[in-house]
Amino acid sequence: MAEFASARSVSASELNHPSAPASFAGQYQQIRAFSERLCEPLAPEDYVVQSMPDASPTKWHLAHTTWFFETLVLQEASPEYKPFSSAFQYLFNSYYNSLGDQFPRPRRGVLSRPTVDEVHAYRAHVDAAMADLFQSGCLNEDEKLWTVLEIGLHHEQQHQELLLTDLKHMLAQNPTYPVYRETAELDRQLCVPLNWQRWDEGLYSIGSDGDSFIYDNEGPRHRQFQTAFEMANRPITTDEFLAFMRDGGYERPDLWLSEGWARVQQEGWTQPMYWVERDGQWHQFTLGGLQPINSLEPVCHVSYFEADAFARWSGARLPTESEWEIVASSEPIDGNFVESECFHPAVAEGGKGDMRQLFGDVWEWTQSAYSAYPGYQPVAGPLGEYNGKFMCGQFVLRGGSCTTSRSHIRPTYRNFFPPHARWQFAGIRLARDVSK
Repeated sequence: MAEFASARSVSASELNHPSAPASFAGQYQQIRAFSERLCEPLAPEDYVVQSMPDASPTKWHLAHTTWFFETLVLQEASPEYKPFSSAFQYLFNSYYNSLGDQFPRPRRGVLSRPTVDEVHAYRAHVDAAMADLFQSGCLNEDEKLWTVLEIGLHHEQQHQELLLTDLKHMLAQNPTYPVYRETAELDRQLCVPLNWQRWDEGLYSIGSDGDSFIYDNEGPRHRQFQTAFEMANRPITTDEFLAFMRDGGYERPDLWLSEGWARVQQEGWTQPMYWVERDGQWHQFTLGGLQPINSLEPVCHVSYFEADAFARWSGARLPTESEWEIVASSEPIDGNFVESECFHPAVAEGGKGDMRQLFGDVWEWTQSAYSAYPGYQPVAGPLGEYNGKFMCGQFVLRGGSCTTSRSHIRPTYRNFFPPHARWQFAGIRLARDVSK
């Protein structure tokens, strides 16, 4: 998951609303406190390990999100503000080339200093300065700073999700399969049967109109002709994916894209990431430790290549992102999110309507390459660096997962990863064409 910039500005009427300062101050405190809560089960040693170049240590996530508020809000709001440490500008900048050099991402795990205590002190320092800024009232007169502040809150929620995914990858390298935290279990035992829902061809509107917070890659809203299609009413389960494995799914090159098959050969893929076979039974590593797989849960931690191969084996395909959004736009944003503190996909439960788990549980791969919508323009300034330059070699995922914040997701949200990525909480939903 990359970082993004918003295409929407906070309006003057919103800035002048009496509840605006208190609302943003409350959101700031709540979101920042949740990052700290996610770290409560950790020992200092857990904060510093970087288990692969694509992941970051927990300590870095905590410091980088703090760097965002210090650099892009506090230093812009007050020339008198004194940074906590001049070295942090370099150490905790991620990809903002316009704001200076960055410490190399693959080497973040070698930074034993600053210590964990110093990073927490850094957060406390910036939080205190932000509290003063909220109380001063000067934010009420600066529309640009309000916009950046809103981005910063969503940016921290993104890093909370990354913190959990990176932490899971790190703990999974330990052969003792340590428990991050005893996690809650959702009481769902009956899985909804898989069936297909049809949408007729027509002209649909895709993307956001910017009436509420969005990242700039979600717009502009535009019309798109869509041929008729069907979409599965729920994600694919572990039991259904096991059938693919038992039928030699990882051994049949005819099912795989060429680059995917090369990955299978090169990395020895024979099952989803975090699956372990013990005594003839499949288990999977979770943030609650190693657990027997639940055959009714959505399969998770599969790459685009695996999702595509499974779809081909099933006689179906992955949905396009426009198909996914057409379906999701009329569905409520309800599901298993990080607020449940389950930190694991749950069984699809029954209820009203036809579609299940479009939001939460697992991100859903689409067959759509990550590219710009018609008329897309990145925002000006440093925050415009993060979408356009990543529109190459990546695929779009939709819907959020069990580690996504409920208040962070929406039908137009476009996540993106390279097709080989497996450590994200990503699963599979099928689509298929409709014969005329």
